Amino acid sequence: MTTSRELGVAPATRGDDAIELSLAAGERALLDEGDLRTSRIRFDAAYREAERWGDGEGMARAALGLGGLWVHEHRMAAVAGMVRARQRTALSLIDPRSSLALRLRVRLAAEKDYATGEHASIMALVAEARRAGHPVPLAEALSLAHHCVLGSEHGALRLELARELIGEASRTGRRADLLMGLLWHVVDLFSSADPHAERSMRELRDLLARRSHLAAGVVLDSLEVMLSIRRGRFEEAEALAGACAERGEATGDASATGWYAAQIGTIRWYQGRIAECLPALTDLVGSPVLSPLDNACYAGLAIAAAHSGDRRLAAGTLARLRGRVQDGAPRSNTWLFAMYGVVEVAHLLGDAEAASQAYELLSPFAELPTILGLGGACLGSVHHSLGVASLTAGDADTAVGHLVKAVDGNLALWHWPAVVLSRTRLGEALTLRDGPRSEAARASLELAAQEAAQLGMPVPAEASGRPAGVGRSGDRAPVLVCERQGRQWRVALGSRTALVGDSVGMRHLATLIDNPGQEIPAITLAMGQAASSGDTAPAQPVLDDEAKRSYKRRLSELEAEIEELESAEQFERATAVSAERDWLIAELASASGLGGRTRRFVGSEERARIAVGKAIRRVLQRVADADAGIGAELRATVQTGLLCSYHPE
Repeated sequence: MTTSRELGVAPATRGDDAIELSLAAGERALLDEGDLRTSRIRFDAAYREAERWGDGEGMARAALGLGGLWVHEHRMAAVAGMVRARQRTALSLIDPRSSLALRLRVRLAAEKDYATGEHASIMALVAEARRAGHPVPLAEALSLAHHCVLGSEHGALRLELARELIGEASRTGRRADLLMGLLWHVVDLFSSADPHAERSMRELRDLLARRSHLAAGVVLDSLEVMLSIRRGRFEEAEALAGACAERGEATGDASATGWYAAQIGTIRWYQGRIAECLPALTDLVGSPVLSPLDNACYAGLAIAAAHSGDRRLAAGTLARLRGRVQDGAPRSNTWLFAMYGVVEVAHLLGDAEAASQAYELLSPFAELPTILGLGGACLGSVHHSLGVASLTAGDADTAVGHLVKAVDGNLALWHWPAVVLSRTRLGEALTLRDGPRSEAARASLELAAQEAAQLGMPVPAEASGRPAGVGRSGDRAPVLVCERQGRQWRVALGSRTALVGDSVGMRHLATLIDNPGQEIPAITLAMGQAASSGDTAPAQPVLDDEAKRSYKRRLSELEAEIEELESAEQFERATAVSAERDWLIAELASASGLGGRTRRFVGSEERARIAVGKAIRRVLQRVADADAGIGAELRATVQTGLLCSYHPE
């Protein structure tokens, strides 16, 4: 052991007193009170004082305390690097055979393993601590190892570590060891869908009611948020999430930001409002306070982008997310949450390859719930994701099997919002398998609609493109929403969104969608006029001077648009616009007799029928390419001919 004399600093009693006071205050704040923020201040002061007086053991205790209760408490690289450097320096100054040295090695190994998503080094030190027989190093090794064994496949090992830690707490005599063991046990039970998880949670809550521990209390508060979401109490859950985030920040828990984002994102997902989270999630993914293994934020961003209609951002984020969670990548306690996002975005984008790969990766965990981190949020049974992935890949039989199990699993979890989504997807899968007249599909969708109404949830669209329980009360409200966004159109149907470039056919389609149930003459669409209920095809016996001027103005606009599109090499859209130009030229030619005299139309309705029909069919294919579900709905409900219409019912 290196002495103060060897460090070149003379020991002093006053320094020893100051060091011990700071160390005692830090240990009390960390272990007894769970006040991470205060403990860091105390341990930092202790380390500086110990370093000043050359007290190697004091430096070691302070550096160890700076690590905190959890792994990776320090998220900023500069601070984390400083703490690790202090721990290594202190380790070099003390007896390597001492209990304190073993504790420092445990901490350093845990931090290294966590950063790489591994656990071999920390588990080796757990075994070493068992052999050494020192209760405090073993208790700390068990707790830190539990935080490093993150993969969904390691549930049994985590539970074993938690139970051993509870037993070791009787040897250490430290209340914090017992609390951490019980806390890990509660988290493990929730992660394995154990029906007794809430009983164990009550046991820990009762202990904390007698004497608080801030860090453990924040985790329990986070679990309460999850349970409120499961029960469909969205307003209550949102209020609890805000309060929990404030307590976590006050305690100094760096995970509070990520938990809050996941909880609010989960609430908005079930409320059908996830697109609202896009700006916040865009900012969050770049935040240094998130764990390097936390990919849940990318999942949320990808889903929000897809639902807001930004397919490019959704596809780009999905590609990034897949690179971080594919087989071979380290798995963390956010992995299942991230995979849920992969599956949902793949479904929205129609990416069968991504869905198929996600299915293979998730299959071993079918019986688990999709839980984030230490239980801050839950998205229901993994069977739901497997069913949606199968649906995206076109395997309706497999999808039905998984979604039936998802409904049962979510009912067992008492996760009512997840039940609604799984029933809805089951209806979609049954429709795909058995056809649009499936009684089983109708029953599943109607029950989902009833439950959604009770919870204040929207019902996502089924495969045919028609959401259950929406637009069927005789109010003639259009099922689809079609709105222009610059040079693109956003076509939305429930939870599905398709972005399609502007074209003549898209404008025709938008007119039909805006006038559900009405028959609009093709010639009226070609002339760019909206129809109202009860309109009949105009006779148009002559083409008067005003009509001619209108046609010529439109012809000039089309010529300019075609030139612009061809310059940009957007030849497909240029062809579509050319169809309207050619029709207008034909109309002007047929409307003028000898000497330019106006005459009656001959076959103008038929030419309009052909031009408008072709333009609409082209855009229906583009919509189907962007989203197969919306495309199927439009093909089933849009009619073309001399009279064109959109009939959602």
